[in-house]
Amino acid sequence: MKIFINILVISLLVILGFFVLLFVILYLYSPGKITQFSGPDGKPLAGSISEKTFVSIGGVKQGMFIRSKNIQNPVLLYVHGGPAFPNYFLFDRYEPGLEDYFTVCYWEQRGGGLSYHKDIPLETMTFEQFTSDAIELTKYLRKRFNKEKIYIMAHSGGTPFALEAVAKAPQLYEAYIGMAQITRQAESEKRAYNYILEQYSVAGNTKALSELKKYAPPTDSLSFAAFFKSMLRDNAMHELGIGTMRNMRSVFTGVFIPVWTCKAYTLKEKFNIWISKLKFVKKAKFVEELFVLDIPASIPKVEIPVYFFSGQYDLTVNIDLSKDYLNEIQAPVKGFYTFRNSAHSPLFEEPEKVRQIIENDVLKKKTNLADQ
Repeated sequence: MKIFINILVISLLVILGFFVLLFVILYLYSPGKITQFSGPDGKPLAGSISEKTFVSIGGVKQGMFIRSKNIQNPVLLYVHGGPAFPNYFLFDRYEPGLEDYFTVCYWEQRGGGLSYHKDIPLETMTFEQFTSDAIELTKYLRKRFNKEKIYIMAHSGGTPFALEAVAKAPQLYEAYIGMAQITRQAESEKRAYNYILEQYSVAGNTKALSELKKYAPPTDSLSFAAFFKSMLRDNAMHELGIGTMRNMRSVFTGVFIPVWTCKAYTLKEKFNIWISKLKFVKKAKFVEELFVLDIPASIPKVEIPVYFFSGQYDLTVNIDLSKDYLNEIQAPVKGFYTFRNSAHSPLFEEPEKVRQIIENDVLKKKTNLADQ
């Protein structure tokens, strides 16, 4: 009995020691400060900016990172997807280099990450409110950096309301860049579901098929929303290379770990990223709204240049639907760009190509590098 108690005590101490060590490591990785830009002499780069700031937008305190190597550059508002799940940690990890061309505002939308607060009413988490917030933040950035217009880039779940902001207030924007542009997400989820079903059937993965068929056959917006919110969908998409990135085969190593190791956030802010995902992405009204939206029908025309970036392997937001929309939409300049080695996030998967498009097409309002 004494030996058993000793083993139990030792086991508990080992477990306790592991969690203490884990907490210390996470704390060291969580100073909550972002890297400053340095010149060749190692000193802070003159004219650069790298800050975390908070602004009241739509009556809610909302956080953002603002970074640029030269604050005289054009301003770009980056609208992350989810919504309510910011992905600045991916910028921190992959450094795609937008700051070479723009003063970039990485906005963390109401309810997500830096902008999480437990008292934000779920009923305010709507695409209409996100659109209003985007326009209000745009006006703040124009005034702060003394710009008549700014650029706007949106990813995935951020694209519906970012494009709506452009449609409502085109006078505020130079151009719109949609990465994984959402069109009719219910149809996109249907195609993704059928692809996953086919792949698991070919592989003979009976366990995954059994789980998958709990959502089958999706027939209405609510069942599509249920599939969208399931971990099964996320895991399957990453396993099959049609998720966040073509080569990101694990949500744990590709998303979960990078969030916890990103030094731009404090430990509390990192917890809030996950709390906001569970609270808002799972329960907020915009999830249901997403599956009844028909963006091509509601926004058939915009008055500024439009650029769509899509990964060839993207089934998170179906590339073919995005391409069809680009062909339909009326705009003074429009270009579609297929990234042959990407899935859902070309900006992180093929950053050099993105840089070439920005430099040669977007900033010049041309489409020389667009698909022919």
